[in-house]
Amino acid sequence: MDGVRTRKQPAKAANGVEQKVNGLVDSGDRTTAFAEPTENIFLFWPNVIGYSRIVLAIASLYYMPLHPRTCSCLYSISCLLDALDGLAARQFNQSTRFGAVLDMITDRCTTSCLLVFLSSAFPRWSIVFQGLISLDFASHYMHMYATLTMGSGQSHKKIDQSRSRLLHLYYNNRTVLFVFCALNELFFIALYLLSFSSPMLSPSLLPAGDKAAGTAQPGSPSHASSLIFATPGSAWAMELARANKMNSFWPWVLAGVSSPVMLGKQVLNVIQLVKASKWLAEGDLKARRAEGLPKKK
Repeated sequence: MDGVRTRKQPAKAANGVEQKVNGLVDSGDRTTAFAEPTENIFLFWPNVIGYSRIVLAIASLYYMPLHPRTCSCLYSISCLLDALDGLAARQFNQSTRFGAVLDMITDRCTTSCLLVFLSSAFPRWSIVFQGLISLDFASHYMHMYATLTMGSGQSHKKIDQSRSRLLHLYYNNRTVLFVFCALNELFFIALYLLSFSSPMLSPSLLPAGDKAAGTAQPGSPSHASSLIFATPGSAWAMELARANKMNSFWPWVLAGVSSPVMLGKQVLNVIQLVKASKWLAEGDLKARRAEGLPKKK
């Protein structure tokens, strides 16, 4: 009869909404499974740790000009969290491409900001710091682009041993990776502290007389060209004078211990840049051959 539901007809609610039976949706003519719950990649624990690193890094930049102890503490915590986000990714099975890129960008930006400050603190060595910034960015950008395009989207840390044994050891041995990254940052932090504590590297912030002021290097607060510090009794100058009372012994020790590793890290950056360039060139040659280039005359 019309209007009478038989056993073969799909069961529907009175209001026309499809009924759910045993986790399935009966749509009348087909049965489909429930949609799987979507994940919010941006709220994965490793990425949340990455956001906290950015906040700490920005806070350290705020204190960088005048408060070396506070800045060093915040900056160091931000760097140490770099190891924690990797542990969280493995613990919760939340390794993502977004997290890998976020981690790399945070590392590059924080180190670059510190090197920019060192360029202003040691003007005579600014070209060295500018070169380190350029090498760091060029090496990692070239390497990541090569692994994404030539490695079928694989992680930039998956380096085949046949391409470079040093890079394979660096990226696949967690202890080696942590030591190199930590001591590299430690060297620059030590230089930052020495800019506040070592007269050998940084001229006195408040020279005793005009004769001492004439010997200050351009760019230092005591130099005559610095208008901000024209008044020695200003609050800013007095705060810097207080900060300059730091003992330079431990910063020198830290710089001496970490300097070989820092130099080794720069060598790895050069190797990474060269290897990635060659890898991309190999891909270009294959692509040209596939297109029949160069064409025979």
